[in-house]
Formats: sequence, C-alpha cells, structure tokens
Amino acid sequence: MRATRSVLVATLVAALMPPLTAQAAPADGVYYVQSVTTGLNAGVSGTSVLQRRPKGDEDHQQWTLSGRTLREGTRCLGRSGDQAVVLACDSADAQWDVRSDGDRYRLGVPGADRYLVASGTDQVRVGTGADLWYLTPVSPRRTPVPAEGERRLDQVTFLTAHNAYANGVDGGFAPPFVNLAPNQARGLERQLADGVRGFQLDVHQTPDGAILCHNSCTWVSRPVALWVDVQRIVDFLRRNPNEFVTVFLEDYVTAEVLRAELGRVTGLADVLFRPDQAGVRTTGWPTLNTLRATGKRLMIFTDRGRSGDAVPRDSFGVMYQPEWTVENHWSMGSGLGPSDWSCHSRWGTPLTRTEPGFRPLFVMNHFRDVPFTGTATTDNGKLADRARRFCEPAARKTPTYLAVDHYHLGDAMAAVAALSGERF
Repeated sequence: MRATRSVLVATLVAALMPPLTAQAAPADGVYYVQSVTTGLNAGVSGTSVLQRRPKGDEDHQQWTLSGRTLREGTRCLGRSGDQAVVLACDSADAQWDVRSDGDRYRLGVPGADRYLVASGTDQVRVGTGADLWYLTPVSPRRTPVPAEGERRLDQVTFLTAHNAYANGVDGGFAPPFVNLAPNQARGLERQLADGVRGFQLDVHQTPDGAILCHNSCTWVSRPVALWVDVQRIVDFLRRNPNEFVTVFLEDYVTAEVLRAELGRVTGLADVLFRPDQAGVRTTGWPTLNTLRATGKRLMIFTDRGRSGDAVPRDSFGVMYQPEWTVENHWSMGSGLGPSDWSCHSRWGTPLTRTEPGFRPLFVMNHFRDVPFTGTATTDNGKLADRARRFCEPAARKTPTYLAVDHYHLGDAMAAVAALSGERF
C-alpha cells in the first residue's frame, strides 16, 4: 500500500511539474549569454568557454540561438565533463534545454539535473548549480520614452563632466605639473549653462576643510572648496526651476567634515532630493514633473561605503552611490593609442543588478587615464556608438549619466540626445 501511495504521489508531482523542455524559450536570434551572478559574458577562447568582460561584437561573445543549440562561428556551446566547451553543432553534447525564469534562463543538460554555471574562475562549467543567465539580444528592442516631464529619472540621460572641478578656470585643482592636462576647459558655471547636469568631484580633507583637488591638495594654487561649487549649483537650480542636477563625490573626507562643508551652502535643504525618503526602492524613480513640483532637484552621491561611518552620510542627505547606481570601470586606457571599450563593473556588482520594483541608475564612464584633447575629441564622437553596442547590452539598460572629459569636444551632447529618445 505504501509503495502504491509513493507511485501515486510521484505521478501527481510529474503532472504538476512540466519537463524542462516544456518551459517557454526565447525566440531564435543572436544573444549575449551573460551570468546573472558575475555580470560577465560567456565567450570563446580556443575550444574553451570563459567568462569575459562584456565587449560588444568583439571577443567571440555573440551566440546564435537556434532551437536547442547556441552557435558561435562554426561551433556550438557544449560540454566535456564538467567543462563548457565549443564543439560540433550536431553533437548530442551541444544540445541544451533552455528554461525560463522570468527574464532569465537556466541552460540545462537534457535529461539530467546539470546546468551551465558560472564559477569562481574564468572557466564556465557544467554542474548541479542552478545558475541563471541573461540571454541579451545583440539587436535589442528599444522603446520610446514618455513626454519630457513624464519621464522618470531612469528614463533620462544626463551629460556628466568627469572631474568637473579640474578645469583651470575656477581655480587650481592639482600641483602645477598636473595642471597641464585638465579634464575640462570651462568653469563650472559655464558647464551648467552648456547643459552639463552631472558633476564628478574629488574632495579631499585639508586643514581648510573639504577641498576639490586630484590625489593630493599639496601645492594646489587657488584651491576651491566643495561648498563653493555646490553653492554654484544650488544658485543655478534656483534660477532654473525645471532643471535637475546630480553630484558624484569621490570622497576622501570624514562624514563630520562633509556635513559641516555642506552646511555652509545656502538653500541646499530646499533643493536636495532624498531617494531614501521618497520611497524610490518601493515605488521607483520619480518623474521630472514630480521633482519640479516638489522643488527637490539636486541629488548628491558619495562613493564611500557605509561601513566605518559613525555618522551615516545619508543622514544628512548624501547617498551611498553603490546602493543606488551601477557604474562601469572608469578607464578606457591610457591617453593615447587604442581604447578598451569593454563595459564591466567598477565595484564588482553586476551592471545588470536589479531589485524587485527598483532599477539602479546607470553611470557610464567614457574617458581615459590622461585627458588629452585630441583623444577626448575622438572618443566623445564615439560615445553613442559605445553606449549602444557595448554598455547597454552589458547593463541591460540605457545609461542615465554619460561621464566624459572635455565635454565640449566631439559633440557629446549629440549622444545624450540620441540616447534620450528611446531606452533599452
């Protein structure tokens, strides 16, 4: 009787749980196979399949899904023991059951409880782990955005000045020998007038307070205090009630010094937007019209981690950026020669990170180690192309902030316009 009952239970369970192949699968097409855990793509190296930094149409990372096979070039994704490899497409070991889990997938070995998994090493493996993968289309569908005022913050793209203070106009930002290669050529007020709406600022602690400079404030001529540039932004927002500005701090000061510095800014509390108090994590980012109606049109981030702060910075309105945004690695290479267009995380958190009901904003860095004007001109002219082909698929979202050197060269604003019209 007990055996009969066991058979009956097994039969019912089988009826209620459809086989792997019965799950909805994505349409045939060309995809990036991207680990949800690491944010890295499966790419071909010889006969091995490795985790690679997302790199657009380079580096053998594009797979053509056809039924139950994924082909790269003339070979298909397959397995040899517990290793992912490429082999002949007509091999039984090149067949996969593609099982959906929302917008993610498990790639299973037919008839076995084994799956494609991302390991702690570069090698992609096959094992019992239930790893999830994104199948991100190489040619994705993009959707038009709502009317300007009805766009949420994650539906807008803002031109952002990397090291905005390092301009040689408002004041010195580094010892004289470094001042030879400023990141920008126009002062902060001119940047605002030109349409820059994101400002990346390095702030260091000195006996004079929180000072804007690069690496070290020693021997800096005409140093500018953080509160001075924040005051310029607040005054701009008072004169322009429809604008929204974001400040990103590369932060080397104590919380106490930072709080005292911002306390010197007249009218800051009137315009400071607090996503933690606005319920963004549960209701999503507000629209521009909502922000305009409330007057809260300045957001300030710190790149500092929360640990170690006796006084939490978000208690006085400075948000911990890794909790609210994702950001790609800051360097495309040296100031001259070829550039690295791969798009991978600055902090190790996958650019694809999402939470239920909440999508982090995406900061796309697009600059080199040394900001030569000729190189910046060329790179800025390719900004939209890199965003579309490399960084959007890597993050599965359109950048909210495009951070560049010498924003006035290469027509970076054209890229902002191109990305603002539709979203990934």
